[in-house]
Amino acid sequence: MDEPRWLDDREKAAWVGFLAAANLVNRRLEQQLKVEAGLSHTQYEVLVQLSAAPDRSLRMTELAERLVTSKSGLTYQVTQLERAGLVARRSCPSDVRGVSAEITDRGMEALRAAAPGHVAAVRAALIDVLTPEQLDHVAAGLGEVARRLRQEPPPA
Repeated sequence: MDEPRWLDDREKAAWVGFLAAANLVNRRLEQQLKVEAGLSHTQYEVLVQLSAAPDRSLRMTELAERLVTSKSGLTYQVTQLERAGLVARRSCPSDVRGVSAEITDRGMEALRAAAPGHVAAVRAALIDVLTPEQLDHVAAGLGEVARRLRQEPPPA
């Protein structure tokens, strides 16, 4: 068996910084949305994706892929949004096994009300903390990580 490639100090600093920043930003955004809008971060992102989709509707499988979440986790969040009247589920006319989620008018109103506070929280937690050059590096680096991971199948 090959010896593991341990992280050097520079690599470890990047990894630890990424973990801390990702967790802290996510926690901050989760808290902001819960307090100000009564939504989880995932629920907010569901509403964003549906609002931008043609006919304000997406198949659940496509929605799960876009949100990089499990189908079961998405089902739970959509059920909560459905109970609140923000999302409705519909059978897909082209596939009897398929289910689509659709944002309701009430969901659009909730999204419009939540968006300004959420954008302000994103700015405060991440965007305005970095210089334009740092933002370019973060976008390029993390964009490349996401691109590669989407191309590779997960380990079995």
